Amino acid sequence: MIGAGPTAGLALARAPSNRGYIAGAWYDIVFFIFSPLIVLALGLGLSVTVLGAAEVSFLRREDNLMAWFLGPFIMAHLVAVVYRSHLNGAIFRRFPLRFTLVPLALLLAMGFSTTALVTVGVAATFWDVYHSGMQTFGLGRIYDARAGNDPRRGRRLDAAFNLLIYAGPIAAGATLMDHMGDFNDFAAIGAVFFTRIPAQAEGVAGALMWAVIACGVPFVAVYLWWYWRAARAGWRISWQKVSLYASTALCSIWAWGFNPFGEAFFIMNVFHALQYFAIVWWREQGNMMRVFRLPKTKPAAKPAALMIFLVSVFAYGFVADSLPIYNRWFVAGVMCVAIMHFRSLLFTNCRCYIA
Repeated sequence: MIGAGPTAGLALARAPSNRGYIAGAWYDIVFFIFSPLIVLALGLGLSVTVLGAAEVSFLRREDNLMAWFLGPFIMAHLVAVVYRSHLNGAIFRRFPLRFTLVPLALLLAMGFSTTALVTVGVAATFWDVYHSGMQTFGLGRIYDARAGNDPRRGRRLDAAFNLLIYAGPIAAGATLMDHMGDFNDFAAIGAVFFTRIPAQAEGVAGALMWAVIACGVPFVAVYLWWYWRAARAGWRISWQKVSLYASTALCSIWAWGFNPFGEAFFIMNVFHALQYFAIVWWREQGNMMRVFRLPKTKPAAKPAALMIFLVSVFAYGFVADSLPIYNRWFVAGVMCVAIMHFRSLLFTNCRCYIA
């Protein structure tokens, strides 16, 4: 915690484990630490190829190939949480009501109420920003634990830093109105107050940018000072965490802040989803082999489990995003999966991954 001071709790530090990595050197470097920069380079590269320009017509929809990929990829990572929440008996037993009654109640509310459906849809856009920041925050806390530090120290400071590097570039950058545009959905229920928000946000965009800079720069200075003090007192600085946070900040500022070639949503969502796939596979591969009844002694068991995992989630992703299904209950179900994914991150947070 910030108030506890940078030196508090250092006596609880323990020896580094696994050389400071989560799953292993190359796995972490590719899928966690530098995935933001890898996907940033990929997105910028693809934007100047035929994949970013060619229009493909399919199922009465015309879009470029990157858009055809992005939608199913995002939807696939949302439903992948089922392998972590519902198919992992240890996790499910911790939160049985939250993983059953809450989604059911939400589904019924959206199915019967247009107001609930619109409200959840708009809220999901902004909850996604918070959720993305907390995923990076959680990975950073795991790296602190792997380095031998007490992962309970500096949590609020790290959480605030990750919210800043995700939400700050949105609020101060080129994609602000893309996010605010979702408030226009309230026109479907006659909520005029909320439909005015995009125009109001556009009017104060300049002031908002300077407010983010005025608050963000001093905060980053305090953040660096806190860890400098902690390092002098014995805190083990994890290069993995530093590199993860730095690569994420650079990617977020460049993508959300400047939106080069209009690829911000592709870049930010792909690396976030890639990280989540890597988390679930690393943590749940043994459980998947058990659920799929694949003997761990068989050499082909792990590749088969990975294939089943990917095929199942991408099949859902294609159906949820690409098929022209406009049934109200179908849309409510897709939104319910998204909210379940966001909520599950809160309940299966970094403490579940440290062991």
